Amino acid sequence: MRTRGAVLMHEGGPEAKLEVVDLELDSPGPNEILVKMVASGLCHSDDHIVKGDLPAKKLPACCGHEGSGIVEEVGPGTGGFAASDHVVFSFLPVCGRCTFCSTGRQVLCENGAYSLTGARPEDPNSFRMQLTDGTPVGQLAGLSTFAEYTTVNVGSVVKVPKDLPLDKLCLLGCGVGTGWGSAVYAAGVTAGDVVIVMGVGGIGINAIQGAALAGAAHVIAVDPVAFKTETALQLGATEAFASIAEADELAKSLTNGQGADSAIVTVGVITGHHIAEAFAAIRKGGTVVVTAVGSMEVGIPVPLHELTLWQKRIQGTLFGSCNPLFDIPRQVQLYRDGKLKLDELVTTTYTLDEINQGYADMHAGKNIRGVIAY
Repeated sequence: MRTRGAVLMHEGGPEAKLEVVDLELDSPGPNEILVKMVASGLCHSDDHIVKGDLPAKKLPACCGHEGSGIVEEVGPGTGGFAASDHVVFSFLPVCGRCTFCSTGRQVLCENGAYSLTGARPEDPNSFRMQLTDGTPVGQLAGLSTFAEYTTVNVGSVVKVPKDLPLDKLCLLGCGVGTGWGSAVYAAGVTAGDVVIVMGVGGIGINAIQGAALAGAAHVIAVDPVAFKTETALQLGATEAFASIAEADELAKSLTNGQGADSAIVTVGVITGHHIAEAFAAIRKGGTVVVTAVGSMEVGIPVPLHELTLWQKRIQGTLFGSCNPLFDIPRQVQLYRDGKLKLDELVTTTYTLDEINQGYADMHAGKNIRGVIAY
């Protein structure tokens, strides 16, 4: 069938933009479904691909990895799904068989190796999207949620209840789980903790929700944009500042000079300096969680004696260390119960043709999360 999608046609760079073009889309094969998209979040990770912070391994590439939709067609021999099912995508696939999946670490599934190529896991030279001239198009994360229709492997799909709004549930495909899990799993926040969250965008706001839900006594938000710190205070932050220096001072005043139990780094484009600032703000035995993405630079300027003698930990995390097949349904229930806020995260909705404006608004600090509504 023919559809439309937002495609990165050439190598990314500071001035690069997505182009909305016509695409040819294959029908679903075994273990695949065709999905009519309902909504897609405008996650910064896609912009990292466009701006060249993360290089796409296959161009052209149809972007988008945080989305939801309705099953239109089920491939032959594919069980567990039917037309009209409502689904949320997991931007990381789950094969269920590799070492990581079988030991409860679905987030590290070996099929994630194909996320930046957009090929089928069983065949690295097989693509489901093409330009109208027949040129193969990579599907970012195997999904391409920036398309009106998409054909995906069922290992990247979670069925959700039909009575809940898909334009809000779409956020569970990346931003919510990544932020929430950064606090609950990667940082291991417990009752009474003091937590700093650096950067209040679509990820950081959910790290704040996760830390608050885990029982942190103080959740300190850091962002230079007043709109974002105001939103943070409405969704679980107990204090908010424009700089990490102010957050550090408060954390130490609350802990007899020791520092925060954890600092979660969710800034838009990370550098080693951000990690060093977070490292300086945590106590002995504390944890810095690195969730943000940046360039391929090497080096973090931290005092090595503190790393060893103070037993501090720098912990990277992907998708908040969540297990998608367990945690997405769990977060759906938290939303249903009113314990996890989703509606409040969506600042502005856009059409597919407005996608570049959506990202411009993100860079201008106008959105917590922009969402494409199909």
